[in-house]
Amino acid sequence: MKLLGVIGGMSWTSTAEYYRLLNEGVAARLGGLHSARLLLHSVDFDEVAAMQKAGQWDEAGELLAGAARGLEQAGAGALLLATNTMHRVAPAIEAATSIPLLHIADVTARAIRAAGVTRVGLLATRFTMEQDFYSSRLAAHGIETLIPGEAQRAEVHRVIFDELCKNVVLDASRDTYRAIMQELVTRGAQGLVLGCTEIMLLTSQADTNVPVFDTTALHVQAALDWMLD
Repeated sequence: MKLLGVIGGMSWTSTAEYYRLLNEGVAARLGGLHSARLLLHSVDFDEVAAMQKAGQWDEAGELLAGAARGLEQAGAGALLLATNTMHRVAPAIEAATSIPLLHIADVTARAIRAAGVTRVGLLATRFTMEQDFYSSRLAAHGIETLIPGEAQRAEVHRVIFDELCKNVVLDASRDTYRAIMQELVTRGAQGLVLGCTEIMLLTSQADTNVPVFDTTALHVQAALDWMLD
């Protein structure tokens, strides 16, 4: 089994899910008492979130690039950045290391195309929905991205930061997300991307009749394929 380096803590709630899913995946594939060979660098999300809010992406890139270098030096053979939004600084991480980064948008795009979908609705942080680093990566795979309206984007973002990142899961917020998901479908989305790694705590395929692409689960499956290849 290859050694995977994980950059997490953004937020700890989704990183905990990554850890659980990676270990459950290894156990399912190998049986017995097998568990995942991992190195985890978990950052203080308050520091990163402040950089996001201030638009200090270069500084955030330096921080995560430093974490990536440490994981490579400790023996990791590949990197998994356990967040969608911070793939905004993926180029800085890739420039600082010589091992592959398993890019979450590429993993998601492959699953979308395999499902025969070419237009998706994206639920994510404001940064991921409103900046083009994510949608342009999907577009490179021939996928069009729809995002919610302004007020809906604000609410999706608020729920992520004020609730899900703090491990708070509310039925009222699930209902809000369902309504936003349905509006995206009405506008022509053939599938829905849960483009923030915390959203899988709140909603799932059961909440819509179009394909849902859970980026956390897809990212984990790609990591397992690399670890156990």
